Amino acid sequence: MEILKTDLSRFASIPDYPFSENWADIDLGTYEGKSHSGRMHYIDEGPKDAPAVLLFHGEPSWSFLYRKMIPVLLDAGFRCLAPDLIGFGKSDKPDDIAFYTYNRHIDWLSQWRTAVLPQPAGLFCQDWGGLLGLRMVGENPDLFNFVVASNTFLPEGGGTASPAFLAWREFAKASPDFKIGGILQGASATELSAEEVAAYDAPFPDEPSKAGARAFPQLVPIEDEKPGVAENKAAWKALAAFEKPFLTIVGEDDAVLGKTTAVMADRVAGAKGLPHFSLSTCGHFCQEDRPVELAQGVIDTAQKAGIL
Repeated sequence: MEILKTDLSRFASIPDYPFSENWADIDLGTYEGKSHSGRMHYIDEGPKDAPAVLLFHGEPSWSFLYRKMIPVLLDAGFRCLAPDLIGFGKSDKPDDIAFYTYNRHIDWLSQWRTAVLPQPAGLFCQDWGGLLGLRMVGENPDLFNFVVASNTFLPEGGGTASPAFLAWREFAKASPDFKIGGILQGASATELSAEEVAAYDAPFPDEPSKAGARAFPQLVPIEDEKPGVAENKAAWKALAAFEKPFLTIVGEDDAVLGKTTAVMADRVAGAKGLPHFSLSTCGHFCQEDRPVELAQGVIDTAQKAGIL
């Protein structure tokens, strides 16, 4: 297995992404008898002493997805931190699909969190950003001041999945034409420009670089025998008892995770009484379609938590 280093020149002309590069060293673990390390890229904008919000992306996007929300959150007084998960964005990319596991992703992101921001922060999460972030909330609830979850969930087996997700999982596994920018366009209600589509393609110049993106859908613990089911069930006990503000926002055009997101409003203690809402003309990649409304949800929830 090789740890691919991203060619940063591919990001030279992407639009509306003026953010400085920041890097954290990550112990990727041992695989086939060899220890591996890599670098995780992340955005860190705003005053270091400002209330912090973590912005976790999912599959197959990267921190470019948050370029429209971050300016709104900075104007509101936040410090915004948005990592590129290992295998995505500017971060390093192991080229073996089998190397990627749910627990490894949790470990890598937890290493980043400990190194960069060990104190409590708010969380906005979408897609796999929620499968990782919500698990982290369940495992360490004291590290989170509030949560805003959009088009995401924390699955715990049961064998139930939408036809749209099952089709997506098969496509990610078998399709010979796995064009990342086209996937983002297809699951967004907003018409992306050619430059924006190219920005989503930028981290993935060839098939080996797409190993992480190919792997993620296969790792979702829908079936009871999937790794991660036991850990997520345990995390749900603390997540359900999480009493700090927990807001859900659903993109009405998201056929994959929209309905499951809404379920969390009835399961999490801190969700009671909050103004959960849906957004029209909003697909799976809600950050592309309704960034201002999502950012306002973060602002309102932070104010409810008393940190802004």
